[in-house]
Amino acid sequence: MERFEACEQLKLQNQLCFPLYAASRQIVNLYTPHLKPLGITYTQYLVFLVLGESDGMTVGDIGKKLYLDNGTLSPLLKKLEKEGYIRRERSHEDERIVHIFLTGEGKSFYLSLADIPQKIGGCVSLAGDKAGKLYALLYELLNNIHEE
Repeated sequence: MERFEACEQLKLQNQLCFPLYAASRQIVNLYTPHLKPLGITYTQYLVFLVLGESDGMTVGDIGKKLYLDNGTLSPLLKKLEKEGYIRRERSHEDERIVHIFLTGEGKSFYLSLADIPQKIGGCVSLAGDKAGKLYALLYELLNNIHEE
């Protein structure tokens, strides 16, 4: 039988992308028990966070802020609109541009999410200085990634 040896550069333990991917999945999984009873996904939760900070953003700006393409964002926004949480408004200057606003119900729902970060924060055990360093490094990484 022929012996097969893995290439060093292809070993899972040598991939920076893997712990990022696995940690991201695990963190999102921590949110699920808190978001599922509310009827939203983690990505929908992120949209609420963005609109809570800056209501009336364009679809394009929401996508840029969340690193999501229109193919992912559009069905998600349609569902939130159908549920009465958001409304779409076409720009008067350029009808191709759509602004997204929280409705009254959406604003109330947004406020009901206020305790989730604290609940999740208790699930991630990193010393305060490490959490801050990780946060800064991840944003540095996001800002330096260029699609080819």
